[in-house]
Amino acid sequence: MPFIELSDEDQQKLLSLARESIQVRCLFERDLQIDETIFSPALKQQAASFVTLRKKGKLRGCIGALEATQPLVVDTVQHAAASAFEDPRFPAVSREEVAELHIEISVLTEPMPLSFSSEADLLAQLVPGKDGLVIEKGSHRATFLPAVWESIPDKPQFLEQLKLKAGLPIDFWSDKLKAWRYHSVCFQE
Repeated sequence: MPFIELSDEDQQKLLSLARESIQVRCLFERDLQIDETIFSPALKQQAASFVTLRKKGKLRGCIGALEATQPLVVDTVQHAAASAFEDPRFPAVSREEVAELHIEISVLTEPMPLSFSSEADLLAQLVPGKDGLVIEKGSHRATFLPAVWESIPDKPQFLEQLKLKAGLPIDFWSDKLKAWRYHSVCFQE
């Protein structure tokens, strides 16, 4: 699973643009407009990103994409505003909160399908701290970024919580369950 190589300058640029995107949406109720052609080749590559917002260490929003459909710089700018104002788990970020937000960006590798015969087999293949996981059964679908291992280091509990996020019971199992693994490059303010 190859990573996009991002320099420290690229990472700082994405973090700065993510914050600017949130500020523009908050103050002017519009999206930040950027010209992706002026950025480094790495930022112009098609890539999928997630933007995670925390306030005083607690999750405040997280939106992203699992598949690369647009330049990384565009993807990140869109997901920053969406994390602040469109995450259905939280009310929209207020003007007063913007300065308190801590921004983290995850750039994902392409998800690779996993082949497994049982829940134990699936769990045995997971590498805590390294693997992000997507599960899907019918219309139920959810993902946990690799960073989630920091708060849920136990493999069975990681999968149980992911099932709940997907709207499935924690003891759910089906031979029709699908799963994909991916990695991410993660950086923060």
